[in-house]
Amino acid sequence: MDPEKLTPEVRDWLVANGWSPGRDIGERADELIRVRVQDSQRQGNPLTPVPAAVHIIHTYGLLHLTHPTAQGISWVMNPAIGYEGDAEAIQELKSGLKTELFPIGYESSEHGIILTDEKERFFHLHHTGGYYLGENASDAFSRFLIGTPDPDAEDFFV
Repeated sequence: MDPEKLTPEVRDWLVANGWSPGRDIGERADELIRVRVQDSQRQGNPLTPVPAAVHIIHTYGLLHLTHPTAQGISWVMNPAIGYEGDAEAIQELKSGLKTELFPIGYESSEHGIILTDEKERFFHLHHTGGYYLGENASDAFSRFLIGTPDPDAEDFFV
């Protein structure tokens, strides 16, 4: 994701939450990805880290992106956090979308998993189903800040 494509509002919000242009958490990102892959293998539903997810984790990994007006709501950019059986749920969503998905974090209020696909689209796996968050990081962050309703991921099934 090109930082030049960030809106000023998104850029300012990211900076306020610890991000900076050129940020890369390096080996720590690789370790988080490795932990997530190993856990999915343990669950019997291996997940493949797509290049877009690897880039996002390197760039935004370990940030706690707090919503500026909605108390207690954040996106925690840690792909290693999940729950038992989540790899199967991710595989089901992946099957409908016909694309690889990989976790990049979770939302703090109900611990739904934030995922990205091969095209860098963002999705939310919530206990009520899958939802579309945006066409890329900039769009997803902007929609999060504005509070745009999230369409069902099924609207994007192939």
